[in-house]
Order: sequence, then C-alpha cells, then structure tokens
Amino acid sequence: MGLFDNINFSKLKEGLSKTRNRLFNSITETVSGKAVIDNATLNEIEEILISSDIGLGTTESIIESVRMTLKSDKDRTTPNIIETVKKELTTILNNNYVTNGDKVAQFKPYVILVVGVNGVGKTTTIGKLAHNFKKAGLRVIVGAADTFRAAANEQLEIWAKRADVEIFMKDKGSDPSSVAFDTLQKAKKENYDVVIIDTAGRLHNKTNLMEELSKIRRVLNKMISYAPNETLLVLDGTSGQNAILQADEFIKVTDVNGLIITKLDGTAKGGVVFQVCAKQKIPVKYIGIGEGIDDLQTFNPELFVSALFESN
Repeated sequence: MGLFDNINFSKLKEGLSKTRNRLFNSITETVSGKAVIDNATLNEIEEILISSDIGLGTTESIIESVRMTLKSDKDRTTPNIIETVKKELTTILNNNYVTNGDKVAQFKPYVILVVGVNGVGKTTTIGKLAHNFKKAGLRVIVGAADTFRAAANEQLEIWAKRADVEIFMKDKGSDPSSVAFDTLQKAKKENYDVVIIDTAGRLHNKTNLMEELSKIRRVLNKMISYAPNETLLVLDGTSGQNAILQADEFIKVTDVNGLIITKLDGTAKGGVVFQVCAKQKIPVKYIGIGEGIDDLQTFNPELFVSALFESN
C-alpha cells in the first residue's frame, strides 16, 4: 500500500456483507454436502454469480475454469471450488489494476477531473477523496465546475468544509471551463498539491456534455501540459446494469482512465465491479463502502475478493 492509500479491511468486509452473503454463503451452501459436483451444481453456481451482477461473459469464464479444475484435480471439496472462483475473480481485477497513490507525489499540482451522472454520489465522493488526500498531509483544492445545477455548489461546499479543504466556485450558470481554469491557476499560485475538478453529468444531452468536458480538458492542458492526471468516472454500485451503460456512454465522450464505484454497502450486486472491469478494461481506483467521510477506500483486488469470501 502506498502513502495515500485508505484501506480498512474490517470496514471493507462490513461494507461488502450483502454481496458476500449473495456470493460466498450461497455458493458454499450450494456446494457443501454434495457427493458429486455435477452440471446441475455448476448451473446453480452460475445463477448465483449472474444474480450478483458479475455478468454473463465473466460468469461463463469462471464456470469453465471450475469445470476444468474438476476434470484435472481430484480435490473437489468446497474450499477448492471456492478457491477456483476466487482466483478467477482476482485475475479479472488484476488484469486492469494500477496502483494509485505514489504517482500523486510526482506532480504538483496533481489534477483530477471527476465525471458521472447526477445521483451516483459524485459530490460526496469528491469530498471523501479530498479528505483522503488531506489526511495524507496534502493541500487540496476543489473546483466546483458543475455550474448547471443550483444546488451543486452548496453540496460541494458542505463536503469541502467537512474535509477541511479549499473550494473555488462561481455563480450558477458560469462557464465550467473558467471555473476549472481559475481553480488550477489558484492552485499553482498558492502551491496546492492536489486539484479536484467537479463536472456536470447531463447524459441526456451528450453533445453538450462532450463539448463541455473537452473544453475543460483543453483549458487544464493549456495551463499544465500533463493535466488532467486522471479522469475518474463515478458509478453507483446499486444501479447494476445501469452502471455498465453509464460507463459505456461516458467513455464515448471523454477519456476515462479510472473508476470509482459507490454505495457498495447498500447492494448485494457488488459483482458489478467485476463486470465493468472485464468489459471496459479500466481500473477501479476507489470504492465507497459507507456514508462516513473515511468510507471511500483505495481499491485493492486481492483484499476486495478476500472480503467477499471470508466467512468471519
């Protein structure tokens, strides 16, 4: 784990309890006591995986791996079957995993653009992300470039105060790119370490959104050649297939290079994390597993899968 990582395994397990009950407990109940792991049993496991929103293609790959294991391995006990499923899920996440934190120290300021539709928890996520960086000893400023919604500035201001970080904002209806420009200018002048720019999430008008995000990126890049360092897409973990569709749409309009999956504590369908990773080939950077300001955790594939499959 790096300097800027926020990982609490016991909180992670607690936050993923609904998905763990759906996955681990259901698979264990299905396999335990079976004298023979036959096709009917595999079909039951397949249904459990699909019902957790892991996705059809990913599920088929896992089941095929279990099938091959059963053919080549004499150990057909419940722990071995569970271990095979765990290995496949971990591989999916590791194939698209990149570490976060230590890159932050290589740039000053480190610039993050946050995108996502309204209602996915974008504002609260920005506040929690700012808190994580602040807790690591960094100076953070947030730019309120979602100027389309009247309440957006107020909500972001509340979270900035909770995180004890600076916020830069203008009146509703201001040009979002001008907010981004002025925020970055202030960050450079006053020696901030991290800049987080909020954006609007109006997917119903993709043309306007694409133009707006492109303009913000151009403005940031004109001022600092490497900016933004990251464009993070926030997805609501409780929305299941809608999260996949939102990822599809945002990837069409901007260069997303990291995902934040929120509200995983409120769903039994946390398997969407595997599905979006497998489909989009974009790494998950952070996950939300609670409402507290410390509940945005740095994503770690091994720990995530372990939290889903530990019985106690």
